[in-house]
Amino acid sequence: MAKLFELAKVLRSKNSGPFEFTMDILFDEKEVYERVKQSHVMTKEKVAEAYNISVSDIHHFVFFDPALGIKITMARTVSSGTAGDRDVYGAQQHAPLMNLEIDGSR
Repeated sequence: MAKLFELAKVLRSKNSGPFEFTMDILFDEKEVYERVKQSHVMTKEKVAEAYNISVSDIHHFVFFDPALGIKITMARTVSSGTAGDRDVYGAQQHAPLMNLEIDGSR
């Protein structure tokens, strides 16, 4: 078993406008990407659970095979830059995904 951050080449988040942020998870090996994709750990439901949000707050969830990547866009709990926003650039929002356990051999 491995954690997602150990398998991904890039795991980042950023603003996708003032009301959303997006996460990119990119892999440098097709076998690793397929392992994560087939693990059924990366689903809308599992991501919603990791963030303690409703599945409907996940606006886009896409496996993009040509880039060996996963793109997830979700609603922000508060709009960027307003009172209560603790991450104006959305750059730290990927943290809950880092430690997701992915089954299978490396």
